[in-house]
Order: sequence, then structure tokens, then C-alpha cells
Amino acid sequence: MQISVNRKNITFNPDPGRVIARFLFTNDERALNTIRFVIQMPEKEASLTLKQTLRDYSMRHRNISKIFENHFNKIAYLLPQLDVTQDSIDYSKRILIGSYFTMEYSIESAAFFNPSMVEHPDQTEIMPDSKRVVISFRATGEGHISSIVFRMGVLDKNNKLVLEPIGNMLEEAEHIRRHIYNKKSFARKLDEMQEVRDIIPSGLILDKLNDEFTYGELRKCIEDARKAHHLASTKEILFNQIIWLASSHYELDFSLDTNISERVLFPVSENEKSGVEDARFVKFTDEDGKITYYATYTAYDGSSILPKLLETKDFYHFKISPLHGEIAKNKGMALFPRKVNGK
Repeated sequence: MQISVNRKNITFNPDPGRVIARFLFTNDERALNTIRFVIQMPEKEASLTLKQTLRDYSMRHRNISKIFENHFNKIAYLLPQLDVTQDSIDYSKRILIGSYFTMEYSIESAAFFNPSMVEHPDQTEIMPDSKRVVISFRATGEGHISSIVFRMGVLDKNNKLVLEPIGNMLEEAEHIRRHIYNKKSFARKLDEMQEVRDIIPSGLILDKLNDEFTYGELRKCIEDARKAHHLASTKEILFNQIIWLASSHYELDFSLDTNISERVLFPVSENEKSGVEDARFVKFTDEDGKITYYATYTAYDGSSILPKLLETKDFYHFKISPLHGEIAKNKGMALFPRKVNGK
């Protein structure tokens, strides 16, 4: 069957002004000096500095004070070295301290490419014979770290694509949950990791775990195995690879007041610290009619890749997990939109 293809005169342009607020940390010594400096600031000066900072950041970020507070909490472990407690620091100064550990990262400044398009889960309030669509892109920013971003548009009956306005306040996921692991599935993926299987039998660790286990329980088993077997330091990396695999499972939630163009799937786990690359989204219809959106993508940590699966029903909540099987080692994967022969 022949298909006629017509090129559209549409250009998707990156915007280097689209930024997210990231945690900034260099070393303990510099952090301690910064904290000490803010604590010693006169109240009036600290209040004025905070107001100026919030006025600047609030133009580009939703609830920036909460972000500053989260960043303060990440360095709060240093406070005992200054003989102060978290509660003894005024709230305004805690927020101000957090701002000094915040950097803005331009997610699209280097490249904007590799789109995929699927039908939007919400098809209300559009013209007959039209489709609202979600378009995903690989956005690459400073330092060439890649993330997944979205645009929204409507295709009319003549296949004319009209893009929706882009939101200005980008947001990373608001909540990250620890995954509950299935032992059989986890063991299967470990067996695919040849270097781990040859030197550390999966049973050495997994035999002590229940059929379902948490990240914390896995970490405890690894620490027990380290103490019991006294492996050479050259083999410590193998335990790290098991943790590397475990950290690849997580879930993300975006706040309901975000536009889809404001949601950024930025690297979260250690195995994707250098980028989440080349997502291919598919609207999957199960045999019972249930709709799920899946995407295959590649996690990159700077030296190794791990093909992963992203799952969502509404583009607000995302579940991420590694892919299993020999073919899943190939970076160029895509999924069928429905089962074939029940699989």
C-alpha cells in the first residue's frame, strides 16, 4: 500500500531561556562558608536579599521558595559542624541559604530534536474530525545532558497541525517514590549482566530477600554480603552495578497545575545522570481496551547505556523501569501499539 507524504512547513525551535532550578553543590568547605555567611547576615539585609532573589526567580519558576527549601534540606547535614540546628535558623534565612545552592539549567540550549507524536489522552473541546496530540522531544542543554520535554497541538481533518502556546514555568517531577522490586524480574535482569553473573551469583544476595523487596532491603543485603565475603576492592564495582540497576526503577509525579509543555523528565537515577535519550512514545491499547502510553528510551551515565521503559496513563504520573531481554540491549527499539498473538 502506497502512502502519500507531504512535508509541512513547521519548525520546532528550542528556547534557551527555558530553565529549571537545579541543586548546586561544590564541596563541604565552600558550603559551610556560605551557610555561615547567611546566618551572620543582619535580619534586615537578609530579608532584602531574599525579596530580591524571589522577585527574580519567581518570574521563571513555580513555587521557587519550596525549591529553595528543598535545596537547604540537602545541605542541612552540615549544620552540626557550625554548632547550629535547623530549627534555630529563621525560615527566611533557610530559604535564602537554599537559594545559594540553586542554579538555573537551560534544558534546550544545545539541541532540540528526535520528536515522537501520540494522541493526547484528553480529546475534549476540539473540532469534529480533529485530534489533540502530544509531541515529545529530546532536549539537550548545557553540558549535553538530555531530558524529555513535551509540546501539545491539534491536528485538524486536513492534517494541519496547530501548536498550543508553550508554558513558561518548567517543572521537574514533584515526588519520587522508591520502587517495590519483584525478585524474579530483578534476578532475570541481573543474569543478563554477564560480568555480575560470572563473579557474584544473584542468589548470594537475592536468596535473603522476599518475593518483593524495597531498595533499603536490597542495600542491607549487599552490605551483609560485603562483610561476609570480603571481596577484593577490584570487584566492589560489581556490587555498585547491582545498586546501579536498582536505582533505575522509580516513579514521578507532576503537579496538576502544570501545562504539559512545562513538564520535564530530567535524569533522576545514577544510570541516567548524563541523559535520558531518544524517547519513542506509543499509545498502547490492551485487550481489555485499557489505554497506556509507553516509551522506550536510553539512559546514559557517561560510559554505559541502559535501555528503559517509561509508562504513563495521563502524562502526570510516570513509572520508569529497565527493559529485559536480549533485544532490549539495542538502542534502536520501538514498541507496537497493541499485542500481537497475545504478547
